[in-house]
Amino acid sequence: MSSLPVDPGVIVPFLIAVSLIELTPGPNMGYLAALSAAEGRVAGFKAVLGVSAGLAFYMMLAVFGVAEVIASAPLVFGALRWAGVFYLLYLAWEAWRGARETSPGHARDFDNAPFWRGLLANLLNPKAMVFYVALLPSFIAADHAPFWVQALVLGCVHLAISLIVHSLIVVGAARAGALIVQTEHAPLVRRLLALGIASIAVWLAWETR
Repeated sequence: MSSLPVDPGVIVPFLIAVSLIELTPGPNMGYLAALSAAEGRVAGFKAVLGVSAGLAFYMMLAVFGVAEVIASAPLVFGALRWAGVFYLLYLAWEAWRGARETSPGHARDFDNAPFWRGLLANLLNPKAMVFYVALLPSFIAADHAPFWVQALVLGCVHLAISLIVHSLIVVGAARAGALIVQTEHAPLVRRLLALGIASIAVWLAWETR
């Protein structure tokens, strides 16, 4: 058995695969962009922490083999899938009606709702669990460290890339939102973002059918 925990040959392919996954539009990206554009960086980064916590949760489930059990149970996976779809639709509706009257860059520092919404949105995202069940095992080498060690190492790499990508989304969306709010088109943009979240919910339902 090799002294290295993971096979060095899988590092670059894993980085490419994870980067492509994180750069592909999905529930996390859509929600973070809409939230940051509407409420600014503070709210956006709180949501990023929530999303990261959700990914870490699924990573630990994969480490202990629980994620595979859940994914192989049709009723449980179906319930998770539809809960995620309806939660995204709820977030879209909330953004549409403009329930939160905060302008970009002026979200209340003591409001931790973005963290919990980011966490819940990711926990109800079945694609996050499928990643650790379907993709991660293909990078595990039998002649290296035990499965749980390799899963933990590669999972931490995934978390780091996810954190970087999501943080860049927050910064870009918050900057765009700060410019848009100064124009008369701000309400229209918020509604377009709400429609974007709703379309992601429909996409999620289709992709995980």
